Amino acid sequence: MAHESSYVPGNVVEKWIDDRLPIIRFSKEHLMDYPTPKNLNYWWTFGGILAVMLVIQIITGIVLAMHYTPNVGMAFDSVEHIKRDVNGGRILQAVHAVGASMFFAAVYIHMFRGLFFGSYKKPRELLWILGVLIFVLMVTTAFMGYVLPWGQMSFWAATVITNIIGAIPVLGQPILELLRGGFAVDNATLNRFFSLHYLLPFVIAAVVALHIWALHIPGNNNPLGVDVKSSRDTVPFHPYYTMKDLYGIVLFMIPFAWFVFFIPDILGHPDNYVMANSQVTPAHIVPEWYFLPFYAILRAIDFNILFIDSKLGGVIFFAGAIVVLFFVPWLDTSKVRSGTFRPVFKWFYWLFVINFVMLAYLGSAPADAKVIGIAVSDFSKLCTAYYFVYFIVILPLLGRFETPRPLPASISEAVLKTSPATSGAIPAAAANSH
Repeated sequence: MAHESSYVPGNVVEKWIDDRLPIIRFSKEHLMDYPTPKNLNYWWTFGGILAVMLVIQIITGIVLAMHYTPNVGMAFDSVEHIKRDVNGGRILQAVHAVGASMFFAAVYIHMFRGLFFGSYKKPRELLWILGVLIFVLMVTTAFMGYVLPWGQMSFWAATVITNIIGAIPVLGQPILELLRGGFAVDNATLNRFFSLHYLLPFVIAAVVALHIWALHIPGNNNPLGVDVKSSRDTVPFHPYYTMKDLYGIVLFMIPFAWFVFFIPDILGHPDNYVMANSQVTPAHIVPEWYFLPFYAILRAIDFNILFIDSKLGGVIFFAGAIVVLFFVPWLDTSKVRSGTFRPVFKWFYWLFVINFVMLAYLGSAPADAKVIGIAVSDFSKLCTAYYFVYFIVILPLLGRFETPRPLPASISEAVLKTSPATSGAIPAAAANSH
């Protein structure tokens, strides 16, 4: 969504800088004057929230690393030292730990918004792929960070999750030993995870920069999913969306602060406040809540599939649950972007959201428990099946057989309501041009 620059250096110093490094021009063009669809709602605020959360996690992580000791004999005590003896350490640790959960809450909302409004459709396929790559990096970083406190759940979660890599034929065992630094989760593992946990956030920041760059080429999608027709459809990013995003960020920070100041440990597992002991296995090993849907998928495959044993099958489905997200732009064959105009899609989409939440619950439940009279393992299989069916079967077929509602001719028409709902609308067949 190219636009002409209106920046004129205000003084000699600005002109001198602009001739050599046009950073002020760049900021004005992309952070202030950038034309943005006028109908973006608060679901679009989560992009800004995620940027703020990334900065918070990096800053608190750097300070915590100054006091943390990546050694199996001292890691647990060093975390307690941070909480009890370091000035402001308890708040820093709480902000970083709670921040991980808030980060994932925001990213899930951001991704589900993209799935509903078709933000992955042409010409934004690469934007979506970079977003999924950020999610993969976040999952990897968070998992390694969860191991660092070296509590019981940290140790055993690392043991269980790294074990699944060994199920990969031929390469699995060498990769597992390289990751662990030996044959079991031990001091070398902790050092590796600490190093990668420190490094990966900066990699995430670099991919986020690419993500924003990829966003500014075609411009924002919008709730209607129709293309920007003219300058009447847009407003400058500043002050309209900087103020709107700031308001959304402040609202998001209220529950964040509530968790940090009043119940900082509620999102952690009780067993993780006991130092790791390889001789004592917790009764029920579970990862953090943001991993639970994928953990449920991993556990659901407890049967052999032809010549593939259950352990390898679990790894394939676990990885496939994330890999399939990269292909969503091509799996969804509908020419209409926004789910607002797709009546049948809405039903399947909201069922998918409920299914994802149910997977999270099933991932936290003991394997031998029952839900509404159905064994957790069986319920997990049903939810896992729908997860993949939604992407591989439902999205491709809906695009061929669903009849979408008429789209408005432009953003301005829908926002300003200058005509009746049906006036100026284009038939579903013509919507293919969008």
